[in-house]
Amino acid sequence: MKLLSVIFIYAFFLGQASAQVHVPDWAMKAVWYQIFPERFRNGDPKNDPTAKDAQVTNPSWRISPWTSDWYKLQPWEKKVSDKFYDVVFDRRYGGDLEGVMDELPYLRKLGINAIYFNPLFESPSLHKYNTATYTHIDHNFGPDPRGDLRIMAEEKPDDPSTWKWTSADKEFLRLIRKAHSMGMKVIIDGVFNHVGTDFWAFKDVEKNQEKSPYKNWFVVRSWNDSAKGTKFEYDAWWGVKSLPIFRKDSVTGLVHGPYEYIMAITKRWMDPVEDPVHGNGNPKDGVDGWRLDVPNEVPHPFWIAWRKAVKAINPNALIIGEIWGDASPWLKGDQFDGVMNYEFAKAVMKFFIDEKVAITPKQFDSTLAVIRHMYPDSVNYVLQNLVDSHDTDRLASMIVNPDRSYNGDASPRNNPRYDVRKPDATEVQRQKLIVLFQMTYVGAPMVYYGDEAGMWGATDPDDRKPMLWADMKYQDEKSSPLPGKTRPDDKNRFNKDLFDFYSRLIHERESNPALSVGTYKTLVADNAKLVFAFERKYGNHTAIVGFNLSDRDRSLDVPVAGSGTGFRDILSMRSVKVKGHRLHVVIKPGWGVLLVNRGK
Repeated sequence: MKLLSVIFIYAFFLGQASAQVHVPDWAMKAVWYQIFPERFRNGDPKNDPTAKDAQVTNPSWRISPWTSDWYKLQPWEKKVSDKFYDVVFDRRYGGDLEGVMDELPYLRKLGINAIYFNPLFESPSLHKYNTATYTHIDHNFGPDPRGDLRIMAEEKPDDPSTWKWTSADKEFLRLIRKAHSMGMKVIIDGVFNHVGTDFWAFKDVEKNQEKSPYKNWFVVRSWNDSAKGTKFEYDAWWGVKSLPIFRKDSVTGLVHGPYEYIMAITKRWMDPVEDPVHGNGNPKDGVDGWRLDVPNEVPHPFWIAWRKAVKAINPNALIIGEIWGDASPWLKGDQFDGVMNYEFAKAVMKFFIDEKVAITPKQFDSTLAVIRHMYPDSVNYVLQNLVDSHDTDRLASMIVNPDRSYNGDASPRNNPRYDVRKPDATEVQRQKLIVLFQMTYVGAPMVYYGDEAGMWGATDPDDRKPMLWADMKYQDEKSSPLPGKTRPDDKNRFNKDLFDFYSRLIHERESNPALSVGTYKTLVADNAKLVFAFERKYGNHTAIVGFNLSDRDRSLDVPVAGSGTGFRDILSMRSVKVKGHRLHVVIKPGWGVLLVNRGK
């Protein structure tokens, strides 16, 4: 019985892996950079949010200094509370689209060719997941905030014929054109499960109750009715009342109203034909795809219909879903092209970061194989291989705090033992080792903004610090998030050595097809020696990647085709010869090798 079960499972996985689904070719060669807009770069201080924009009533409120000690309370914050987590969510630092455009050359120097933006649409929050309208880019991200609000007030939100282009909208279209001219794709966050309480349709429902024409857009449990003694109650995302959810439908996924509205704004941002300056019906002027927030909470029929609409506008657009587990139901070719590969991230944490509960090389190899066999071969090449994101603690801080479940107990807010200090040299080297794996494994690697610069931090909100820039001088991080606690005095400086390491590997991946579209084969998974190695191959291009997680030198001896063929280790830039059809190299403790033979 056990043998039959094993054969069945193997056959199932084989069938899954052999199935082919068409995905955009460009996405296989993408190296992603995730930008949290409010915290990336303040390019235009004149458009900084006001207290009214941020919906803060404290009269002492001010924009927070970009380079200040993260946990240090600002004067206006001290008047509210002496607890960091009571006040931090009201902070604004003024990141905007001008700041992103200013730093596109930085991203190209790093080697980035694809950008994923966290939400850009109009919203009063710092994170923008509580959308007020999908029709417009947030007014504080553009050059004329007050003028943009006047334009929005003149429109009928549910009538696309009245929609206009604000200065922030035009700024975003300009950013897209500039990114495209530099060889970079752009995708944006689609948060279509829920909105904010400032969302125009919800505000009408809240005001007009049962008389609102949008009352069926949301799941209202009771209305304000003094005679019945009831109050206005509605369903919200995970019970968070600031995030009312759209009503779902078993046939169309979303009920009529939200369904048509989302279809309309999808076309607006993918094919901005109404742009009075540059609009020409060419989808190359619009976004190159979408990352979908909590799409598992929207029924499949909507995504099936939405995919058809997206691909009709631009067949090469990319659709990425945020699925934290097995995403097989969404990756059959009728809904998403890929997902944020959190299963990859969990495996990386267990192998490269954990200490007491670390998995072995063989377990790591089998875990990776299971993940690859979950999805069609083509899909594996466009999965966003992240390690950290805006929803987790940063990679550097994961390494400082090993032996946890992925993103578990990841903040001093609820875990006083969480260490908020800067990683030491040994821990930075472990980060480099993880980056080596991330940039050479099957799938599209994604860098969370600032990891390459040396940023560290616990989970939300500490993973959303202002970007660390080389041209700015930052205060030391020496304040503690917890009253009465102390922490090390850490220098907060741009880490050029780490940036250069990221850049070298990203550019190698970009120039070597074996690392982006090549086949994968495990060469070594040695539990006793703590050595893991694999081969990527495309035509005459071969790359052999090896890792030594032990505390002593280890030899890597693997077979290769062709005797006398030379390889070069990209990390040390040393040549390695092949003798008798075997390649032999010594890997230092806690380090790795990237051996490449570019072929003819």
